[in-house]
Amino acid sequence: MSKLGEPDAGGSAPAPQAAGAATPDGVVAASRGHGASTAGLWNEDLAPTPASVRTWSLWHVASLWVGMAVCIPTYLLAADMIAAGMSVAQAIVTVALGNVIVLAPMILNAHAGTAYGIPFPVFARAAFGVRGANLPAVLRALVACGWFGIQTWIGGKSIYAIVVVAGVDGGAPLPVLGINAVQLLCFAAFWGLNVYFIARGMDSIRWLESAAAPLLLLGGTALLVWAWTVHGTGELLDKPGLQGEAWWSTFWPFLTGMVNFWATLALNIPDFSRYVRSQRDQILGQSLGLPATMTYFSFIGAAVSSATGTWDPSTLIASFSSPVVVVLGLLGLAIATLSTNIAANVVSPANDFANLAPGKIGYRLGGYITATIGFLILPWKLENNYVFGWLNGYGALLGPIGGILVVDYWLVRRRVLVVDDLYRRGGAYEYDSGWNRWAVIALVAGALPNLPGFLHAVALVDAVPAVFDQLYAYTWFIGFGVAALVYAIAMRGRAQRG
Repeated sequence: MSKLGEPDAGGSAPAPQAAGAATPDGVVAASRGHGASTAGLWNEDLAPTPASVRTWSLWHVASLWVGMAVCIPTYLLAADMIAAGMSVAQAIVTVALGNVIVLAPMILNAHAGTAYGIPFPVFARAAFGVRGANLPAVLRALVACGWFGIQTWIGGKSIYAIVVVAGVDGGAPLPVLGINAVQLLCFAAFWGLNVYFIARGMDSIRWLESAAAPLLLLGGTALLVWAWTVHGTGELLDKPGLQGEAWWSTFWPFLTGMVNFWATLALNIPDFSRYVRSQRDQILGQSLGLPATMTYFSFIGAAVSSATGTWDPSTLIASFSSPVVVVLGLLGLAIATLSTNIAANVVSPANDFANLAPGKIGYRLGGYITATIGFLILPWKLENNYVFGWLNGYGALLGPIGGILVVDYWLVRRRVLVVDDLYRRGGAYEYDSGWNRWAVIALVAGALPNLPGFLHAVALVDAVPAVFDQLYAYTWFIGFGVAALVYAIAMRGRAQRG
């Protein structure tokens, strides 16, 4: 059995000696002679990416993040903070700091994808076991389904705004759904566009992000220049903001929400970094693409909204007098939403669902499952309680997973993975019938302190002791830290390193 060693001086581990298009050395032989050893653990979409296909450059990685970060939720991030009393400057600092913080686990977890060419659910097998990895994979996938639905609804609203400008009357809301028939059709149309890109595969994502990134930044900047030229800087830019205890009690929950915004990608970033040609490209690409874009586009949202008095960009653009500008502007918002949705909310759950039954579910079928769930959850009903219910809620689960993965790869295994054993039963990652109980225990330990606060935040319980509401302001930090500590202590001397 071959084993991959430490990454070389250039930052990348040697690629597996593949027998076939994308299968790790040893797995092909095992699947031919001892089929049971790899049953349910391998398909072409989950196999290590061959070196010949790892062609993404620094530009592709940076473009990926520009395409994902430039979206309506980013535009609206500062809105909730300012509504809570922050100044524009305070809100932008909070956004910037949150993205710098989440960049650290993003880069650390991306390393394994670039070094070994493996996607997130396969990477998770090292810590959770070859079967236990389904637990973090499914949790991540369900969050992505929620995000997919929300982003699809936002894109559908942009199309609906164009239809309204054209004079179409949507009529009364439909029973149960709560939206009118035209809104539903626009949502379905945008959903279908997303499904088209799912069918086209990963190459279409790279093309979409690279093409959309400069146009989206240019369009956002043009909107900023227009707003300040026509309306001035607005009163909100002169708002003094919060001071003392009021500032700190507001800052921490929103900072946590900002970290949770990308806590999803901090887990499944190997799904993308497996295609990157070097560690330098993934590190610099992410560092250049994520914090700056998120901060800048949040600033555009705060500044334009301050100048115009309108927080919803779809409503703002629909109010323009020129029909051409309205249509182009709303189409730009739809493209921004599409580029975010396909990259951030399809790739990971497609792989995660495939990990449940690799012999039956591939990338495309996993993507179709994601799209179907995203449609059926009625995502327009998730827009309420956005920060404290949605972002901080799922952060309580994803933070612990992130802590476990970072500790396992960097401290327990010192970046050495036996790739063959990630795809076979009975190897180094078999643990107890395919499950590493210590990873599950660490996950539960990291999530439990945040559970009472979550139940209160989403109104499932009327009240909890004040300490749990206070802890809930730090969901990701508590979950990440507690799980990492528990896992590090439990796994000392237990790992089978290559």
